[in-house]
Amino acid sequence: MASAATYVAGVADALGIDQCAVMGHSGGGSHALACGALLPERVLGVVSVAGLAPFGADDLDWFAGMAAPGVASLRAAMEGRAAKERHEASDAEYDPEFTPADHAALSGTWSWLGSVVGPALEAGPGGLIDNDLAYVAPWGVDPEQVIAPTLLLHGGRDRVMPSSHSEWLTRRCPSAELRLYPDDGHISVLNASAAALEWLRQHAD
Repeated sequence: MASAATYVAGVADALGIDQCAVMGHSGGGSHALACGALLPERVLGVVSVAGLAPFGADDLDWFAGMAAPGVASLRAAMEGRAAKERHEASDAEYDPEFTPADHAALSGTWSWLGSVVGPALEAGPGGLIDNDLAYVAPWGVDPEQVIAPTLLLHGGRDRVMPSSHSEWLTRRCPSAELRLYPDDGHISVLNASAAALEWLRQHAD
C-alpha cells in the first residue's frame, strides 16, 4: 500500500502539482489513506469509499461479513503468489454477491466501470493478483499517521469489503469522519461520491 504514495508523488511532480486531494474506491481507498499518511505536506484531504483496514488489524475480525468467494480468494493470497495464481487459474467462480442496489448502479450511472475493468483484465489477472497480495500484506504505513481531513464512506450491505473495516479505520485515523449508508453495497455506495467530492473541496480549501 505504501508504494502508492511514491507513484502519486511522481505523477504530481510530472504535472507540476504541489498539493492535491486523494480519493479511492475499494482497495483504492486504502491506497488513498497510504498517500495521506506518507505525503502529509502534499495531501489536503482523503476520501476512502468502501475501503479495507490493514490485514491483521487488532480488534477487527478481518474476514467477518465477507462473501465466501472473496474469503477464498484472499486466503489463497495469504499463501503467496504461486497459490494465488493457481486459485485464479482454477475453475473457482468469483461471486461478489452484489446487492440489488449494486446491480442497479452497474446497469445505470456506474455502467462505465465495465469498460475499465474489462480491458484491465485482457492481459491476464496479474494486476488483480498484485492487489490481493497487497491486501493481505503489511501496508508499510500506519493509518493513524493520516492527519489530513478524512472521509470514509461505506455501504452497510457491502459483502466485498464489510463496513466494519471503515468503522475500524474511523477509530484509528485522527481526523476521520464516517458516513455509513445502511442500504448500500460495494458499488451503490459510489452514488454518494458527488457529495464526497463536495466535502473534499470544502476541506481542501
